[in-house]
Amino acid sequence: MAVRKIHVKRGDMVRVIAGEDRGRTGKVLRVLPAKGRVIVEGVNIVKKHRRATRNVEAGIVEQPAPIDSSNVMLICPSCNQAGRFGVDRSGDGKAVRVCKKCGKPID
Repeated sequence: MAVRKIHVKRGDMVRVIAGEDRGRTGKVLRVLPAKGRVIVEGVNIVKKHRRATRNVEAGIVEQPAPIDSSNVMLICPSCNQAGRFGVDRSGDGKAVRVCKKCGKPID
């Protein structure tokens, strides 16, 4: 299975654009490029039954589950809107993500 390039990074604010949690926003906690999925804080919450170990108590724990990366859209920190972004090269050759709506850099 080929590794997909994911358009968001850990720590980005995103809005869910499809599925049961459509419209919710949250921070990307983890990116899973091998599966093409991301884990977003407060989105796609599932209940896991956890067995007791020496460090962890037994019980039912709620935690976020992965969603497909195509179902999230990056939120620009300057214009505070979800939208598309492009990549520009700065003077020293580094790639910088740029908001298509306001034109300001995201990184």
